[in-house]
Amino acid sequence: MGNANEMSFLDHLEELRWHLIRSTLAILIFASLAFIAKDFIFDTLIFGPKKIDFPTYQWFCSISQSFGQGDSFCITEMPFRIQSRTVAGQFSAHLWTSILAGFIVAFPYIIYEFWRFVSPGLHANERKHARGFIFVASLLFFIGVLFGYYMVTPLSINFLGNYTVSGEVFNDFDLSSYIGLLRTSVLASGLIFELPIIIYFLTKVGVVTPTFLSKNRKFALVIVLSLSAIITPPDIVSQVIVSIPLLILYELSIFISKFTFKRIEKELQNL
Repeated sequence: MGNANEMSFLDHLEELRWHLIRSTLAILIFASLAFIAKDFIFDTLIFGPKKIDFPTYQWFCSISQSFGQGDSFCITEMPFRIQSRTVAGQFSAHLWTSILAGFIVAFPYIIYEFWRFVSPGLHANERKHARGFIFVASLLFFIGVLFGYYMVTPLSINFLGNYTVSGEVFNDFDLSSYIGLLRTSVLASGLIFELPIIIYFLTKVGVVTPTFLSKNRKFALVIVLSLSAIITPPDIVSQVIVSIPLLILYELSIFISKFTFKRIEKELQNL
């Protein structure tokens, strides 16, 4: 006979629906707060990387001077303007940026809801060992978001804002294009930094092994360099800056995979 406590497929769908509803409500609540805080969100956060006193530019300038390169890496101007060319352009940017901010702030709660959905299917010892999952996943995501905001975004904006094919052309960037660049840089970095968590689960289900990850390190290097080339300007300095943390994440993923694999082997031996 089946277990009386076992849920049917439709029960699982219903449970998933409520987890998604609660996650969506959390996003909407934080998005509403971000919508109200329009001045801070746009003037300080969104348009921060286009100002010459942005911390990243100051940091690169200080490094340049420290290594005797003078002001070669100092930013003195941002030769472009941001415009809105559609009737609802500014309102649309305000709305979707607020939703993006709501998603980022609500991410720990979204992970919590995801964990509540999958944890009943785990053994008691697996739930105990994964107790810090929400904290670690959230921490990695926020580190990735900060990396995307303070490194990838300013490098991209500085390069593209100063790039020109002719002195006859002036850069007038559309508001949606500018925010799209920032959104992609921030979210892509945040999700990429979840790599150790993804590797942990893939190791748990037997899709990858530490041996597989170690043997394919050279292919991972090519993928990392390709990702760096996609999300950064086509200059070697920017690509190296972005590649270093990605390679560190990959090595961390191998360590996590080894630790998880050994624990699985130990549990199988004890059966």
